[in-house]
Amino acid sequence: MLLTVDDLFVNYGVINAVKGVSFNINEGEIVSLIGANGAGKSTILKTISGLLRPKSGKITYEDQEIQSKSAPKVVADGISQVPEGRHIFAGLTVMENLQMGSFLVKDRAKIKQNFDEVFERFPILKQRKNQDAATLSGGEQQMLAMGRALMANPKLILLDEPSMGLAPIFINEIFDIIKEINKQGTTVLLIEQNAKKALSIADRGYVLATGKIQMTGTGDELLANKDVQKAYLGG
Repeated sequence: MLLTVDDLFVNYGVINAVKGVSFNINEGEIVSLIGANGAGKSTILKTISGLLRPKSGKITYEDQEIQSKSAPKVVADGISQVPEGRHIFAGLTVMENLQMGSFLVKDRAKIKQNFDEVFERFPILKQRKNQDAATLSGGEQQMLAMGRALMANPKLILLDEPSMGLAPIFINEIFDIIKEINKQGTTVLLIEQNAKKALSIADRGYVLATGKIQMTGTGDELLANKDVQKAYLGG
């Protein structure tokens, strides 16, 4: 098991945002967390990546507990997050944004290899490498945020709403890229409002409501589930 979340409780001030959530991810999988806004999805990702501290519960990654580790240590361990809203660094070029992603990689040859791989996967970023990242379109910024996360050599990539605010043509492209990243060996935990898209590429999924897991199954099982269709798929 690559990652196990066990009985996780997380508070935001006085709000119990996550209430006893447990799930796991096997190496090589795409796992989707779906649920309405405010269900606690982003809170779970931020807690895995060390940005939030849980009230209680355990997060085990590669047989090590990581729930009290700092965010840089979690990245160094091999977990990268692509945050909701992309959070690219405006005022820095595309190239400089990608360099920020490789901040913890010490091997120069590996950094160069990572640049080559990111530019091969996202040719548009190579064309725009000297542009201010703020001048990119929404879809290009999403690609940059994903490329920046990949610069850290993650074994597990956490994607928070990658299709949010994108034109339909870019949404399909982003999901193709997620499948490609996974095929090349990176495990994916995906949070996505577009539940149909997310489940269609997921090996397994978990349905989250009001801070708790309500349902689990393969992507296909959840797509076919009448309750899921009614609540999340416009069925």
